[in-house]
Amino acid sequence: MLSRSLTLAALLAVATPLLAADADTPLAQERGKARPLIIIASSSVDPTLTSLKKQFDEPANKEGFAKRSMVLYTVVGLAGQRNGKEMDAQSTMALIRELKLGVLDKDQAQVILVGKDGEKKIDHKGPIDPKEIFSTIDQMPMAEKEAAAPAPAPPAAEPKAASQSGKPTKAGKGAPAAPPPGLDD
Repeated sequence: MLSRSLTLAALLAVATPLLAADADTPLAQERGKARPLIIIASSSVDPTLTSLKKQFDEPANKEGFAKRSMVLYTVVGLAGQRNGKEMDAQSTMALIRELKLGVLDKDQAQVILVGKDGEKKIDHKGPIDPKEIFSTIDQMPMAEKEAAAPAPAPPAAEPKAASQSGKPTKAGKGAPAAPPPGLDD
């Protein structure tokens, strides 16, 4: 009995950090909230990296980036950043492992767009136009649902029903009750 308890405790001690590590990866934290765009380059002077960063600094592209709920990850060598803020080495390596990249090309940067569902939508080597990235996002089903969903309107105050004598009546008497607002399926 004691050996079973010790075996179970040892298995839990080993498995718990592994299960927790899956939920702590950068892409797992973004799932359902943002669309990560990851640029992986071997050098900080890579033409694809510098070009995309410069293009995303332009006001129109910056607005499009924010409008589409995007987050920019850059990995140069083994140093990672999220929206220009340094990431620790463990988070950077977790990001690389989660992407399952295999062998990286040292001559060309790799640009990866991940949807809110966590799936890769673009996996491109070399330069890419931000308009192509934006059009890919705009064609995604999740983007269509976000665009088609109207903003919830505040409930309108309904006038009280008046009886024949001019006095207001209660909703339970004479007039059917309106369904409570905000009960969407």
